Amino acid sequence: MPQAVAYAIDSPTGRFARTTITRREPGPTEVVLDIAYAGICHSDIHTARGEWGSGVRYPLVPGHEIAGVVREVGSAVTKFAVGDRAGVGCFVDSCGECASCRGGEEQFCQGPGGTVMTYNSTGRDGLTTAGGYSTSITVEQDYVCRIPEAIDLASAAPLLCAGITMYAPLRRWGAGPGKRVAIVGMGGLGHMGVQIAAAMGAEVAVISQTRSKEADGLRLGASEYYATSEPDTWKSLRNSFDLIITTVSGALDPAVLLASLTVGGTLVDVGLPEHPVELNLRSLIGGRRNFAGSMIGGIAETQEMLDFCAEHGIGAEVEVISGEDINAAYDRVVASDVRYRFVIDTATFTA
Repeated sequence: MPQAVAYAIDSPTGRFARTTITRREPGPTEVVLDIAYAGICHSDIHTARGEWGSGVRYPLVPGHEIAGVVREVGSAVTKFAVGDRAGVGCFVDSCGECASCRGGEEQFCQGPGGTVMTYNSTGRDGLTTAGGYSTSITVEQDYVCRIPEAIDLASAAPLLCAGITMYAPLRRWGAGPGKRVAIVGMGGLGHMGVQIAAAMGAEVAVISQTRSKEADGLRLGASEYYATSEPDTWKSLRNSFDLIITTVSGALDPAVLLASLTVGGTLVDVGLPEHPVELNLRSLIGGRRNFAGSMIGGIAETQEMLDFCAEHGIGAEVEVISGEDINAAYDRVVASDVRYRFVIDTATFTA
């Protein structure tokens, strides 16, 4: 069986260390991807540190923002050839037969095993899946996306999670010309949302705690920037936006966000709040407002997002690190000390 060099963590309080893992030989419709870059998503940190419950299988190799080059293809592969630039996102398999899968929303698979996530899930070989903090991965061709030449591979990696997480709700809820869109939080997700919403033709505002990232927000496409730490900010934003997407996981009162919507406007949460929130339904009824959630997108929509980003010159703003830097990078993400996504260069794994 082929081997890959990887970085794994062995407990919620452990530290990442270099190791070797086994990857399966490609089946007839599978491809082997040599991973060039893997983004660090905050959900990697929550999982690795056991912050989402006890269901973590250690040793854990996280990573679901994967960009690289196809090294090998199975005998029946038709969608990829050796040398193609390709990416893998948050999941690597699904039943392919349920209504969600047939509708192109494999992330909501209702089959017996549900969606097979890129790591910490059970793969088609019965083994625990291992993610992108490694030098290679074997994946069914239907769950691999083509990365256009116009996007640098390091900047492309975070698009496979952060990019599609923002693209999906912006597209679904009609961001475009004549629409006022607010992005709450100017981090790994938020900086992608600003770029994508602006490219869709919307008028974009950033809502952040402080003005420390104002120059970046305006440079990336926002026309307005608001700091919630300043007095009367929320009062000034009442009835302002057709669509608000909140990317933050910390405590935030949904009532003030809902009050910032126009009549019939929609608030979408993609930030996975760390604690339950309270909602007075009057916040919805008073202005026929909507409160929704969203998570990533299906494979077809992810490919659509990649093509859109290539067409509009959009990529993640990244800080490239080595495998030895992963532990420090986790602490820096928690401290909001990154602009805007750490990306691991897997060439450093064997250097």
